Amino acid sequence: MELFQKTASELSALLQRGEVSARELTEAMASRTEQVEKTVGAYISTDFDAAMRRASEIDEKRAAGEALSPLAGIPVAVKDNICTKGTKTTCASKMLENFVPFYNATVVDKLNEAGLVITGKTNLDEFAMGSSCENSALQKTCNPHNPAHVPGGSSGGSAAVVAAGEVPLAVGSDTGGSIRQPASFCGVVGLKPTYGTVSRYGLIAFASSLDQIGPMARSVEDAALLADVLRGADPMHDSTSVPRTYDSLYANLNADMKGVRIGLPEEYFGDGIDAAVSKAVLDASETYRALGAEIVPISLPLSKYALPIYYILSSAEASSNLARFDGVKYGYRTAQADELIDVYVKSRSEAFGPEVQRRIMLGTYVLSSGYYDAYYKKARAAQRAIRADYAKAFEQVDVILTPTAPTTAYRIGEKTDDPLQMYMGDICTVSVNIAGLPGLVQPCGFDSNRLPIGMQLIGPRFGEQALLNAGLAFERASGLSNIVAQ
Repeated sequence: MELFQKTASELSALLQRGEVSARELTEAMASRTEQVEKTVGAYISTDFDAAMRRASEIDEKRAAGEALSPLAGIPVAVKDNICTKGTKTTCASKMLENFVPFYNATVVDKLNEAGLVITGKTNLDEFAMGSSCENSALQKTCNPHNPAHVPGGSSGGSAAVVAAGEVPLAVGSDTGGSIRQPASFCGVVGLKPTYGTVSRYGLIAFASSLDQIGPMARSVEDAALLADVLRGADPMHDSTSVPRTYDSLYANLNADMKGVRIGLPEEYFGDGIDAAVSKAVLDASETYRALGAEIVPISLPLSKYALPIYYILSSAEASSNLARFDGVKYGYRTAQADELIDVYVKSRSEAFGPEVQRRIMLGTYVLSSGYYDAYYKKARAAQRAIRADYAKAFEQVDVILTPTAPTTAYRIGEKTDDPLQMYMGDICTVSVNIAGLPGLVQPCGFDSNRLPIGMQLIGPRFGEQALLNAGLAFERASGLSNIVAQ
């Protein structure tokens, strides 16, 4: 087995035993990237020269006997809406195509402190708005399992770079399923943490009350290791980060499922869910039953309202957050303006893509004085009801099992002309963000075209440990882990 085929946990053991150096590992990832990147297109930018220097520094520290984290020397890719000092952070948009931050996001500082080696920035839907990675203004990313299909979005580049074996770990962000849905499409593990457990400082905002940074990996153990690095309060920079004690998720992994109550919500297995997807997830529930878990039918009756609630709230926040990009304060400025109003209108019209413009217009509409009460205010009230719906469910069960997306990865271009059909792909994931809960996605099978199927485990607030435990148990029982597209 070549180095690119190994998990981060396996590579960490090799590094600690001295069987491979961090530089050799980074060279192997550079070689793999050169081999497949022209087909996959996962990276917007790479800097393997800087990565080699960083890897050599880690090797020197290890040779000197310094105490290092388990992930020291492991390559990692970062989604290109997360600020990296001195390196372009584009949000896959013409608006920020040449933006070079003067500071790191908190999570980037955490990656550096833990000794990980950042190899580059990954592609995404522009400003994280999309479910297929087709909305990037800069390039196209393909699904490594079949380049004719989408990798999912918005963290499609992060999912694809891991699935293709270009790096063992990546960092994404999730506003309505943007880690989980591409993880499902690409056959990798993705964790959307509880809102507030990972600092959003340096994450260029789409919808501030919903956005959350999280890990992507090829095994549950790897996701736990990277989550341990990313989590933690950030009182100086992020007032929404939660000050609490964060025990190690990796150190407390436990695959014992005896007595664990797993809920199956009837609303997630009805019309609109592909038969192969539904079967794979229900088969996973039987695996859990065989492991000693109790499978409990439950209902989440308000889930049918989650999609309109999400698109009202997220678009409203997007309209507000993106108002700063006006051609004066931030971002692209048109060269064709005669007066100030032309600067605003033409800069935004030229630099924002169709999907971003669509959501800005929708958000501005629902926030306008004539419609605020009718739409935005009602959506906030409904958000509280969704949270109560989940709270009631978690009185009966420990975790909830659902599909991640209604289908497997669809063909590139298949849904680009129908935004509503594209939005429907988020039906299984958006309620988790609305409620601020953690969600874990991992492979549970393949469809007839050998495209991955992902299942979603949802936990109560701060319930990441229960999710990862359940994920590990299924992974070991099914053998569906470390799937590298060849």
